[in-house]
Amino acid sequence: MKRKTLVYLIPLLLFAVTAFTQPNPLEGRWDLTVKQDTKEWPSWLEVRHSGTHTFIGRFVSGGGSARPVSKVEINGDKFSFKIPPQWESGDGDLQLEGTLSGNSMKGTIVYPDGKSATWEGQRAPSLRSTKKVEWGKAITLFNGKDLQGWNTKGGANQWIVEAGVLKSPKSGSNLYSDQSFTDFKLHIEFRYPKGSNSGIYLRGRYEVQVADGKGLEPWDDQFSGIYGFVEPIVMTAKDAGEWQTYDITLVGRVVTVVANGETVISNAVIPGITGGAMNSKEGEPGPFMIQGDHGPVEYRNIVVTPAK
Repeated sequence: MKRKTLVYLIPLLLFAVTAFTQPNPLEGRWDLTVKQDTKEWPSWLEVRHSGTHTFIGRFVSGGGSARPVSKVEINGDKFSFKIPPQWESGDGDLQLEGTLSGNSMKGTIVYPDGKSATWEGQRAPSLRSTKKVEWGKAITLFNGKDLQGWNTKGGANQWIVEAGVLKSPKSGSNLYSDQSFTDFKLHIEFRYPKGSNSGIYLRGRYEVQVADGKGLEPWDDQFSGIYGFVEPIVMTAKDAGEWQTYDITLVGRVVTVVANGETVISNAVIPGITGGAMNSKEGEPGPFMIQGDHGPVEYRNIVVTPAK
């Protein structure tokens, strides 16, 4: 009986080993660009195996957070999945179909309201650093007087400067630094009224949440979280109306966030772009983008120390 059992088990074990040592070429992270008429926006997809029979994933649309994909259907070089709506209008499922060709892919997407778009994607870069970082000189990005060194996109400019403070008193455009960066250390101070919400996008692609969060659970969509991806280990938000600080270090995909003097995220990997990113070109330097299309918020003392 024991010999017969081994005869049956050995092929199963060999199958399992082969399944894990020979991953499907679709597995990995993908930077997508969605196109609809004259408009385009960034998106992101991750595919990985779950056991030996199923493929699962995560997906980031043009807005909102990363959401789980319970099953990715794969048939040769073609694949598809569907997920429930998040912030989109309509009550149908979001449905994506694609075709893989080497390190690129393309396909179509149908949104919950029935509208469709095409998309193209490239395998996301690892951004893994192999050298010890040497830091350059600190750069003051906000001069405390005006918007010199910054530009706005995405609506009417509501940003003003008063008494050394950069203010977004109402919902409007997002604010971008003229300078772009790769690896850096950022110091920034901010305050918001009760219930408000904003965010700081690193390289214009990875949002660190700025939101009224005192007393809430430290989730990835709350104060100091990397939106939809990395949650802080503790909630350190102060009362609304108080000045608060972030000290953020980003090297490749590895981020550390110190919020109000306490390390809440330590050397965590950011898997991909977050909702609302300026684009999905993760291999390129990018500016700082301050979210202005949500609630009112104020900033001061914005200083970046870039890597040499």
